Amino acid sequence: MAHPDLPSRRGLYDPDYEHDSCGVGFVVDIAGKKSHRIVTQALTVLKNLLHRGACGCEANTGDGAGILIQMPDAFVRRECARLGIALPAPEHYGVGMVCLPTDANDRVACQALFDRIVREEGQVPLGWRDVRTNHTALGDTARRNEPIFRQVFIGRGGTMRARPKPTISGGTSDRFRLGPIRAGAGAEARRRWLPRRRSRTRQAPRTRCRARCRSRACHRRSARGTRTS
Repeated sequence: MAHPDLPSRRGLYDPDYEHDSCGVGFVVDIAGKKSHRIVTQALTVLKNLLHRGACGCEANTGDGAGILIQMPDAFVRRECARLGIALPAPEHYGVGMVCLPTDANDRVACQALFDRIVREEGQVPLGWRDVRTNHTALGDTARRNEPIFRQVFIGRGGTMRARPKPTISGGTSDRFRLGPIRAGAGAEARRRWLPRRRSRTRQAPRTRCRARCRSRACHRRSARGTRTS
């Protein structure tokens, strides 16, 4: 597909990736200086994008939004030291933000599954950390389906099962990649828990947004996304 009004492909830019979105902001220090000011500015951007988010049956129950930042190495290193988790050097570990089921048995099983996938991918599970949350601003529907939030720490192993990632210059990079872990754990968790959860939800009346939140909280493997950093 041609894009007559867009620049041609060059470097990291490719017009084929242009698309609409619900609302995205980007804040950066062009000198590469880290500061808390970037975080506060990003939160301001997030508030200003409130009108782009979807709401459910309540004004304070929506589809969720947030910010993604660089790894706060000093912070996570300090918190892990309190838990007895020894982190390797920066760039040699990753952190996943994980939404886990509220059922204790399911939660333990999800964590065990995630740790197993980490080992199968040649990496090292280092430990888990509880994430403090404040749900006072959430609506009743969101609170009823709120998952347990935990962080998982993954160390870089000696082997990498994933293929090396191509670079712009035409070479490859053995960059520490967590995507295969997220995908593998997610697929297996959905196979194990999704049918059972669906059968439970059919037995009770529920709103559309409640069903959507429940599926995110309980079946999206361990990690949400895991967003992995």
